[in-house]
Amino acid sequence: MNARTPLLQTRALTRDYRLGARGGQTFRALDAVSLTLEEGRVLAVVGESGSGKSTLARIVMALDRPTSGEVVFGGENLFALPPRALAGRRRGFQMVFQDPYGSLDPRQRVGRIVAEPLHLVPDAPRGAAREALVGEMLEKVGLRAGDGARYPHEFSGGQRQRIAIARALVTRPRLLVADEAVSALDLSVQAQILRLILDLKRQYGLAVLFITHNLGVVEEIADEVAVMNAGRVVEYGPCAQVLDAPSDPYTQRLLAAEPTLAAIRPPRPRFPPPAESRAP
Repeated sequence: MNARTPLLQTRALTRDYRLGARGGQTFRALDAVSLTLEEGRVLAVVGESGSGKSTLARIVMALDRPTSGEVVFGGENLFALPPRALAGRRRGFQMVFQDPYGSLDPRQRVGRIVAEPLHLVPDAPRGAAREALVGEMLEKVGLRAGDGARYPHEFSGGQRQRIAIARALVTRPRLLVADEAVSALDLSVQAQILRLILDLKRQYGLAVLFITHNLGVVEEIADEVAVMNAGRVVEYGPCAQVLDAPSDPYTQRLLAAEPTLAAIRPPRPRFPPPAESRAP
């Protein structure tokens, strides 16, 4: 892929859902959404509940199909690929979900949870090498390698989200999709997880599609911002431009309604992270 080719493009994505069992009326969840994300950059997609941002995340992850439009990842239209070829591309894009407990199987130990996506990697390590890789990923997110022997309920909410991030990064993806990944956490823990994502982004050269309803956290993480309302992008541009001089009334209302993390933001640490994120 040419260095100047965006890693991810959505081209006029539209998604209609039929309402009712007989398929009478339709609801348009996405309406001609076109976005671009380059390697090593963070694009925040912001909007209230029902704005279409989570539908966008599912389609980017190829968990749902658009009614029309394209998702181009690494120069390939994902929905033009045969199923086997698409499965082979999935190691390149991974997702962190909103609920840091519901997204982890409570019956499995953390080590098995983190290793789960390795089935997408044909030459994935096995045995002791796999265990070492899982331990390395846990340490990268500020936990201990030995935490792989524990269960999700033994960790705090912030720690569980760190586990989810370790799972997402174990395949060394090029794109991380974070769908409301901090909204279920306390404000101070949100700041820790945002700093973690930024540190990992720099370390691995990740592109991040950061889905949120809160413009107050966007300044902490985003290079570009897309504001969605009723399935459409109503404002799109560099983070500073959108936050400092929003042109759309909807964006202005979001900014007026949301708190900021700036008041609690401590200096950015290097690993190890704050004590909260370590298991007792």
